This record gives sequence, structure tokens and C-alpha cells, in this order.
Amino acid sequence: MRYRSSILAALSLTVAIAGDGLLQSGRSGPIPRNAEIVVDDHLLVPAQAIFAPQDQLRPDGIAPKGDKPNGDKANNDKANSGIVTVLTEPVGGAFAAMGGDMASVLGNGEALRVLPVIGKGSVQNLIDILRMRNVDAGFVLTDALPFVKAEYGIANLEHHVRYIMKVFNAEVHIVARSEITSIRDLEGKKVFAERDTSYFAARNIFNRFHIKADIDFKTDGALGLQKLLDGEADAWIASVGKIAPMIGSIRNDAGLFHLVPIPYDKALQDAYLPSFLTAADYPNLIAPGATVDTLASSAVLMVYNWPPGTERYNRVAKLVDALFSRIEQLQRPPRHPKWLEAAIAATLPGLQRFKAAEDWLSLAGQTTDADLHASAVARRLLAAPAPGEKDLYTELLQLRGVNNR
Repeated sequence: MRYRSSILAALSLTVAIAGDGLLQSGRSGPIPRNAEIVVDDHLLVPAQAIFAPQDQLRPDGIAPKGDKPNGDKANNDKANSGIVTVLTEPVGGAFAAMGGDMASVLGNGEALRVLPVIGKGSVQNLIDILRMRNVDAGFVLTDALPFVKAEYGIANLEHHVRYIMKVFNAEVHIVARSEITSIRDLEGKKVFAERDTSYFAARNIFNRFHIKADIDFKTDGALGLQKLLDGEADAWIASVGKIAPMIGSIRNDAGLFHLVPIPYDKALQDAYLPSFLTAADYPNLIAPGATVDTLASSAVLMVYNWPPGTERYNRVAKLVDALFSRIEQLQRPPRHPKWLEAAIAATLPGLQRFKAAEDWLSLAGQTTDADLHASAVARRLLAAPAPGEKDLYTELLQLRGVNNR
């Protein structure tokens, strides 16, 4: 049998069946050693002159390199059954670092291997969780869900996704020129807020404050911040966990920029928690001893709602067991400090927990050593109050002298 090929860049070969001259994409297995390769429609080359000898070929026809052992389907299937992909975000944010932490701490040979994948942010992560075949889980901010539902027309989005756990609070940062003293000063002003990471928060907050700003959501986050610093806008918004390196590295020797406070208005309390930023967080943007009020949304690890018993469900269940069992290890140095806010038993209104996570918590009695070792302040902020219990959010506001109108 003859095989047709054309020479590509770097002398790579694309092989096709010579009988009809078309590539048969469904063909699998090694090319016979006695076959001939047709190159550029005229040159006949024995297959063994191009490919490794038959006894050195893997079952898929690819020659091994160096001393790598030959694989087989059983071993390949075993290795792939333990791989779990986790979408993060562009490098520089907490999600990317925490994805790396998961790969380092949770891996268990072929039984479980976490592969962090650099994603674009919450919006695209949600879409990829819904649509991409090789995506198992992803970090998502909960205030992105209403935006995705509206923009993509997915009215029943909550039925298709589940959350594994609440990971941390992501604070809304508004970096602006010093003359912008309040969020209402952004009426009619030019603001950068990248679509997949921050635009949904900016639009949601501005709508509830009835502020009409000119929001550029097509510029990526890093470029948007640079444009602000270059004088091309009035503000830049990022919904990220503090302390964000990109914000902390802003050179502000002349005091031209600062962080704008966001009051915890009643209109926002169904979607956000109160939070604050201090000079210890961002000494380059906040005066010594000062505090800037802001909002925080819930950062969660989200997954597609795989039916129990399916291969993908079982794969994610391995991730759940490793994550919940080793959360303490993730909360120790040198792992990202935002792991200290993790509360695996926290519930999220309007969302359902992944069944394997729910089963794990039920078996553990929903009280784990990891929860006991987590920061008391983080637990109070992350866990919703029980019926009849004092509203801890209101208590926090009262302690800080904020009027909860």
C-alpha cells in the first residue's frame, strides 16, 4: 500500500492514503514497514526510511524518543483517568498561583494529577466549563454568573454547573486618579475593566449605584492599567484577591493615583460582602493608617454538573477528596495566603454544591480540622449566618463605623 505525503516546514510529513489522495482522519495504528510513501506526488520512499522500525513503534504509530518506555493503551488510560484540568486566570493573580499550589500539593502519581490551565478569567472560565471537553474545573467569581446568563442567554446556568468549595473573597479594586474621591465621581468618566475578569463587577456595581460611566471592557487587564497610568482613562477596575501584585507594584511616588472607596450600600448586599484595603496591603496607594472600604465577591472552584458514576464525575471526585483532605497543607507557607480564607463547608445562595463534595462533607460531619485551623475572621466572613444568629456582616460594619443603610 502507498501513502501520500507533502513536505511541510521543518521537513515534517503529513501522511495520507495514496489510493484516493485524501487524508483519512479516522485511520489509526502503525504504518506497515513495507509501505511506500509518496512525497510531492512523484518521489517513492520506503516507509522504514522515514519511520522507526516496526518493533520500536508505539501502538499509535509514533516512535518513542530517547529511552522513554513504550506505552500501551491500558497504561495510557490509567494515566489519563487521574488527570484533572483546572482553569485559572492570567499569570499574576491569585487563581494562577493557587492552581500551581494544587498541582504541587494534591498530586498523587497516576492516581491524581492536577493540571492548571491558564484561563482568561471568570466569564470565559464558565463558558469553557460548559463547552470544552477537556476542562474539568475552574476558578470563578460568583458575580460573573448573572453576566454570563444574560450575555449568553443561559437562563438555567445554575442547573449546568456546581461549586466544589468557596476558596476566598475577591476584593474589588478601583485604581483612579487622585481627583476621583468617590465612586460617584466616575459618572461619565472613562474606565477600563477587562471583560472576563472585572467588567461584570464594574457593570453590576455601577448599575446599582445608577452611575453611567464609559467602560472599556475590550482592553486586557494589564494594558488597561498601563493606559490609566499613561493618562488615557480616569480609573481601572480589577476584581482580584488582595494583595494583587500588579496593583502593589504601581509606581506612585508623585501620589497621582489611589484606591477609591466603595460603600457597602444596601443595593449591593445580595451579591457582595463588605471588605476593606489598608496601607499594609497597598502602601503605594493608601496613606499610612488609612483604610479604604470596598466590596468582595466569592471566588469558588466550579465544575460541570457531571452525573454520578460517569468517568468525568469520578475524576472530579478524586480532586474533591484530595482537596478537602489536604486543605491544611494548602494553608501553610509557602502556599498562597488566600488559602487561609478557604471554607470548604460554606454554602452559597442560589448555587448547588457538587455531589461528591456534598457527600464528603456529610461523611466528615461538616466539621474538619481544616476549618478549625482556618482564620477565625475568614470563617466569619465566608460562612453565612445560621438562622437566628446575629448577622456577622452587619456586626462587622458596626465595628468599623459603617452605616448599613
